[in-house]
Amino acid sequence: MSVTTRREENVGFVEIDNPPVNAINQAVRQGLLDAVRWAEKEMLDRVIVTGAGRAFAAGADAKEFDKAPVEPHLPDVMNAIDESFVPWVAAINGVALGGGAEIAMACRMRIMAPGAQIGLPEVTLGVIPGAGGTARLPRLVGLEKALDMITGGKPLRAEAALAAGLVHMVDENPVDAAFMVNTEELGCIVPTWEFNPPEADADVLAAARERVAAKMSDQIAPQRAIDVIEHGLSVPFHEALKTERAAFIELKGGEQARALRHIFFAERAAKAPDWLDAAPVPLEQVAVVGGGTMGAGIAYALLNAGLSVTLLETDADGVERAKANVEKIVEASLKRGMIDAARAEDHRARLTVTDDYGQANKATLAIEAAFESMEVKRDVFAKLEAVLPADAILASNTSYLDVNEIASCVADPSRVVGLHFFAPAHIMKLLEIVNADATGDVALATGFALAKKLRKVPVLAGVCDGFIGNRILARYREAADTVLMDGSTPWEIDDAMVDFGYAMGLYETQDLSGLDISHANRRRQDATRDPNRRYIPIADRLVEMGKLGRKTGAGWYRYPGGGGKVADPIVADLALEEAHFAGITRVDYSEGEIRSRLLHAMINEAADLLDEGIAQSARDIDLVTVFGYGFPRWRGGLMHYADTLGAKAIVAQLEEYEKEDPLVWKVSPLLRRCAETDTPLADAKPSA
Repeated sequence: MSVTTRREENVGFVEIDNPPVNAINQAVRQGLLDAVRWAEKEMLDRVIVTGAGRAFAAGADAKEFDKAPVEPHLPDVMNAIDESFVPWVAAINGVALGGGAEIAMACRMRIMAPGAQIGLPEVTLGVIPGAGGTARLPRLVGLEKALDMITGGKPLRAEAALAAGLVHMVDENPVDAAFMVNTEELGCIVPTWEFNPPEADADVLAAARERVAAKMSDQIAPQRAIDVIEHGLSVPFHEALKTERAAFIELKGGEQARALRHIFFAERAAKAPDWLDAAPVPLEQVAVVGGGTMGAGIAYALLNAGLSVTLLETDADGVERAKANVEKIVEASLKRGMIDAARAEDHRARLTVTDDYGQANKATLAIEAAFESMEVKRDVFAKLEAVLPADAILASNTSYLDVNEIASCVADPSRVVGLHFFAPAHIMKLLEIVNADATGDVALATGFALAKKLRKVPVLAGVCDGFIGNRILARYREAADTVLMDGSTPWEIDDAMVDFGYAMGLYETQDLSGLDISHANRRRQDATRDPNRRYIPIADRLVEMGKLGRKTGAGWYRYPGGGGKVADPIVADLALEEAHFAGITRVDYSEGEIRSRLLHAMINEAADLLDEGIAQSARDIDLVTVFGYGFPRWRGGLMHYADTLGAKAIVAQLEEYEKEDPLVWKVSPLLRRCAETDTPLADAKPSA
């Protein structure tokens, strides 16, 4: 049963039991409503509600969101609990999120276990609380805190919830504590719906709107939540619930909510493929080669996951730099409160930084994060192979280089796998796991096991230049550079994509990472570049001028005094000059046309990746673009967005662009098949 009940003395015990996280579906709702009636019929003194396993209740079952609501509705269940003459006590043993938090708030008293969390993250799914959260939370914690929790979606840990007044007590055993609560004390606590709402402070509401506009300007749900909360302050409680419910129903059927649900389920489904049943190697000791920005970030991520790390460098100076790089991350994490002093010392104790590869001889996994040179990679792998156990897995963090070629220098190439981390590696959630031709199942399984340990989103990729993400990025850059050459400026292009939902435009991003990095990659490609493909030399001109981005004070933009970016007329003149040299008559692209060209270029490239089997599914491409490249989450990822346009419309637009340049705008065969068969990209399959 999804909800179980039992009686001990005159106390009822109600347990939500819907593994793995006690999601609140129709059966749970019915079980809770039946429990209210059971408790009243039994004339109990109190009911203690808790969750089976490690969760109290992790919210409504989002799988039901795409279906018509089925009775009993969650608001009716909450009202039954809140209005019952038998007081309910929430014993919050684990996460209480969304509907789980609303159950707790409908109870007369709330007791949390240390480490438990409570919150209303509905805005992250494009909706607002729909079972009384917008009305009950302000009554319990005040307007400012309620606005912060509901519009931000971040849960509170037990001590913070106690300080906010959301819970009454924190106890190691909340069920026992609830059983011991004095009956008279419990009887003196009035139901939540009887609390007076806080004053509608105009300044507090305005500040919340301003904060949401700055951080989540394109998302509908956070602003709508503020509207509903504000309305609820001036009307009777049950009228406020009706307004909330109407807004919730409207939002959950909208495009943003569908997109956010899609990426929510895609993230949770990201795991090793079903056919991969090999056991990974044990992960306790890991070697990392290269202590630069990427290698230090990888090392810290491993330390944070409880692993021991041997960080290998080339010489004594490199060792000192690597130590300093890791220490910077440790200190930053301490400053931000992400770790405490004891944990920082534990991290340091599990880190060895050395130029002696022999000290890594017990590592079961080595991750190479050295300079992007095939010669360097080959040298590193030869050194690792000489000292590591014969069954240790050898991984490369290369962003572009051929993992097949890297593996060819190893006696047993089945040990080699690509593990492409994203900078900063200790923060970015995406991990591309690259399956080379000879990669064995144990190596692949180890990659997925590592992703799970690091709490990263794993995506399986095949071998090609740039794998999934960087190959799409390369086409994005090419399309943007062409638009720049033919009729725009970097700031016009960036503004168009920020308005679409990116946090930062392509050219500002390049300035942040450094133009010399992409310049080196272009030089690597010179020998194999198709001479019939247009090459835009504007970025090369900037590098020749020493304009490498923020680190030199100028790149695509200028950064006077190390401050914010400003448009650079020199860059605009360079585009005009190069267009003149190429005999191009520039055009004035609208913002919509800029977006169309860049997005269609990425969609077409992504479709080719799927058709070639480099990506396993459209869902994987969505994960890569959202978690690795800043594609707006609320649009669901690149391929989910493409499906909102439809394959027929995409192909028709690409065919128009194809008239300008048949080579770069050649329509993907997969897109044509989808258009002809009216198949969503979500269901598309590679060529046989």
